Amino acid sequence: MHIGLIMDGNGRWATKRSLPRAAGHLEGLKAAKRVALAAIKLKIDYLTFYVFSTENWKRPGQEVNYLMSLLAKKLPGEIAMLRENGMRILFRGNIDALPEDARQGVLKTVEQTKDNDKLTVVLAINYGGQDEIARACNRFIEKNPGKPITIEDIEKNLDQPEVPAPDMIARSAGELRLSNFMLWDSAYAEFLSIDDLWPDWGEKQLQMCLDALSKRVRKFGGLVQ
Repeated sequence: MHIGLIMDGNGRWATKRSLPRAAGHLEGLKAAKRVALAAIKLKIDYLTFYVFSTENWKRPGQEVNYLMSLLAKKLPGEIAMLRENGMRILFRGNIDALPEDARQGVLKTVEQTKDNDKLTVVLAINYGGQDEIARACNRFIEKNPGKPITIEDIEKNLDQPEVPAPDMIARSAGELRLSNFMLWDSAYAEFLSIDDLWPDWGEKQLQMCLDALSKRVRKFGGLVQ
């Protein structure tokens, strides 16, 4: 079971409480921890969190710098918790474009959790679905110049080809857009929008995802048997 999560509403959560947007992002991090712990309890195998998109660089510099500091300091600061709960961290996206301390924070967390096996948490960082597909094509072309590209070739050259496609993509804050998230992998994913802002998420909302998924009829282009 793989659930992709578009985490939306951190800023709105903070604004409603007359707090700076940074406070919303910090609460959003706490929500991600609650959801990840709940995923283990609910026997979900993979979670992919949309952490920072290729378009998020357009946000005010102060906000971007704060988000990068979370990757540089807060993420590796959770390594003990991740190990204790058996969470393996992977990333997808172009992290070479991150500030060096943020990039090293991500790489350190990936390395220090590589042997954990209860839950795989994929962090989509400096990630865009269109960008990932373009990079996958370029990887293939570099190794196979002049050869036509097939669907299988692209799949093998995505950022984390061993991670199965999501069964469901869920978005917080009531929004109804994919926002360039997992465009290739989402071909047959179910979609769910939940009104709760991301900092308010926890086991309840994750269970809502599973309940909704259990009621969907997934035909993958065929007929129900």
